[in-house]
Amino acid sequence: MIGAGVRSGVLLKMFGLCVLAGVLVASLMMPLATGAGAVVNQATDAMSRMSSSLAQRDMPQVSTVTDKDGDPIAYFFKDYRVETPPEQIPDTMKAAITAVEDKRFWDHGGVDWQGTMRALATNVSSGETAQGASTITQQYVKNYLVHVVAQTEMDAEKAKETTIARKLREAKIAVELERTMTKEEILTGYLNVVPFGNQTFGVGAAAQTYFGTTPDKLTIAQSALLAAIVNQPGSLNPNSNPADAMARRNLVIDLMADPNNNIRITPQDAEQAKKEPLGVMSPLGRPPNGCVGLGDGTTDGFFCSYVKDYLERLGIDSDDLKTGGYTVRTTLDRKSSDAAKQAAQKQVPTQTEGIANVMSVVQPGKDKHKVRALVANRDFGNDLSKGQSAYDIVSRVQPFGAGSIYKVFTAASAMEQGMSPYDVIDVPPSYTSRVYKNGTAPYTVGNADGVQPGPRTLQMALATSPNTAFVALQERAGLSNVVDMAARLGLRHGMLGVNSSGQTLKDDGSNGPSQAEVIKKGNRGAFTLGYTPTSVLELSNVAATIMSDGVYCPPTPLEEVKDRNGNIVPLNEGACEQAIAPHVANQLAQGMSKDDTDGTSRQAAQAVGWNRPMIGKTGTTQEHKSAGFLAATPQMAGAVLTYADGNSPQGICDGGGDAPPYLCGKHGGNIYGGKVPARTWFDAMTRIHEGLPSAPLPGAPAPPPAAPPR
Repeated sequence: MIGAGVRSGVLLKMFGLCVLAGVLVASLMMPLATGAGAVVNQATDAMSRMSSSLAQRDMPQVSTVTDKDGDPIAYFFKDYRVETPPEQIPDTMKAAITAVEDKRFWDHGGVDWQGTMRALATNVSSGETAQGASTITQQYVKNYLVHVVAQTEMDAEKAKETTIARKLREAKIAVELERTMTKEEILTGYLNVVPFGNQTFGVGAAAQTYFGTTPDKLTIAQSALLAAIVNQPGSLNPNSNPADAMARRNLVIDLMADPNNNIRITPQDAEQAKKEPLGVMSPLGRPPNGCVGLGDGTTDGFFCSYVKDYLERLGIDSDDLKTGGYTVRTTLDRKSSDAAKQAAQKQVPTQTEGIANVMSVVQPGKDKHKVRALVANRDFGNDLSKGQSAYDIVSRVQPFGAGSIYKVFTAASAMEQGMSPYDVIDVPPSYTSRVYKNGTAPYTVGNADGVQPGPRTLQMALATSPNTAFVALQERAGLSNVVDMAARLGLRHGMLGVNSSGQTLKDDGSNGPSQAEVIKKGNRGAFTLGYTPTSVLELSNVAATIMSDGVYCPPTPLEEVKDRNGNIVPLNEGACEQAIAPHVANQLAQGMSKDDTDGTSRQAAQAVGWNRPMIGKTGTTQEHKSAGFLAATPQMAGAVLTYADGNSPQGICDGGGDAPPYLCGKHGGNIYGGKVPARTWFDAMTRIHEGLPSAPLPGAPAPPPAAPPR
């Protein structure tokens, strides 16, 4: 027996619904006015444009990021939704959703008065809200307002609130929609916007998430399960509550066979479908959201992270990417990326404590410098126990230097001022500067172990890397010119966009000045020895600039970006520019051409049988906490940086042979650029260059003429 309190509540509900029905009928019969009518009017205007909006595909859509060949490397979405045109939605899905959600969908005009009265009677007699009366059109309105129109959580909550005003608005807009859209358009729109649980929206995404298929291939049983989930996406989750999901699915199948349905199945098909298992994928087929986890996400994540940051600088921010439905085809080359990843891990295994080994590969060119690989020995991800990192340790400036690689900028400045790579320079065993200071004391430098004193050409000095000669040469070229040369050749962000700690400068200037300013103002003679924070991506782009006849281009990760309609999105990428004169770039290339044959990377080159013309320069910082290698052929440029990435950085010791490097104390270390970094570069580039012809360096002497025939 129903208690008085319950009975009173039921009567109040019935009274409210009756009032709603009366108000609704009245409002549908009279023109929109002011006040509450104005709110409805605004919503009606918005929903009246839904037909054209849907034609423009403006619902939140998944953006896909691919490699250069179009294979996906990441997805970005606010809601996982794969918008599906009506011709790809099968009759089984239409039959299932109308049978269980709105049996009279094809007959009513947006509001089902017959269903509303029936629901009223059922709810009153049962003492609870046992039946709803919202049509598919009304549900479409609600879901569209919640998942498309709402810009904030508050907006979404208002669109879902249980009030007569909200119901009135939904009904009003539903009737308007029925006047401006066909039933097929409304049903398609509903099936594209409605949630199916597990962060999945729309039938296209649901087909992939639960069954790993496309909507046009959905079976009766699959369609029925999806229609069942719509009712209660949380409690009817087929993975966590299979029994209830099965019961609800079979109920939907029975309803689909009702002979009064506009679209229906046969009783025989219904009985057969109910015998089928749920058949849901485990794990579910919804792709990971963001740079972590898809396919080779552990490899491609660093590249993906750079793409995301690069797009943001071009005006496509994270929210745009998650809702815009873009197709971003990147420059990532699978062959290059896999070769670089394998080489980085071979030299420094993924979980090596406290040591990162990162590599960037950039393709030279006079119209674009395409980034082909950004990898690390670390996997990209959030599991620290597996040696993963979700911080971009490849493209961003790291707080460790590249050592003597920076001597390239000193040599370039000297050559720009008229010096030849074949000019002879002095190499004393030690050198005390007359220009630079070490605090208040004189600035004195010596050479690394194994570097013999004695005069040699600038070309051989670049190969053997004497510190004394380059500090003296930096005095002659001018520190300011050398710093500017570093920025011109490729260290744009590293010199001008970060402070001396490697932190990106803030717009308000509160954490400035820039690294370049600090070096110039402090008259830092050690600049040519490469102690400053560095980006391995920018280092590789320096080599690309040299190999492009001195033409600098921003290192781009983008081939093209298309919007949801397949139109090319214009991007205002930075222009290429002639950073140094071609003859200076070519002289610099010749000056750097002996490292693999007579210099510090010779042993690593011989180990792989390297025999291509190339430029190269190794580097090591004073305490052996980092070492690097910058090198290039005319076809491909790359840089490697090996550095201590732990919370308490220490010196790095080379393990020798096939043994991995290891940390060996704050004041120890014997790693050099010609060891782990050079071995990584030659290993990767040997495979990357497979199938490519051997090309001469720019500025190389012309081959002698062929002997005349006898």
